[in-house]
Amino acid sequence: MLPLPAVRSLDKEGTLPEPASLLMLEFLAWISSRCRTYAEAMEAWRSTCPRHTLWEDAIIDGLIEVGGAPHQSEVTLTPRGRAMLDGTPTHKIETN
Repeated sequence: MLPLPAVRSLDKEGTLPEPASLLMLEFLAWISSRCRTYAEAMEAWRSTCPRHTLWEDAIIDGLIEVGGAPHQSEVTLTPRGRAMLDGTPTHKIETN
């Protein structure tokens, strides 16, 4: 597994501090639609614009994870990412 930044803190109710953007939901749906490699995800979703930090936000918020062998790493949703995509309140998801 690749080293990733720490997950953002949840608020007092155990939810992310901001609601999901439509772009984030589109990104999560794209990830969940089939197996995606790290290279494929970076090619499709990387941005150099500081206003579009979707990839970084998804990692920091604990919505996706990258695992597997180098050059074959797979990007998948975490339980928290699946809950956001499904519309389940994240405070009902265990984050152990």
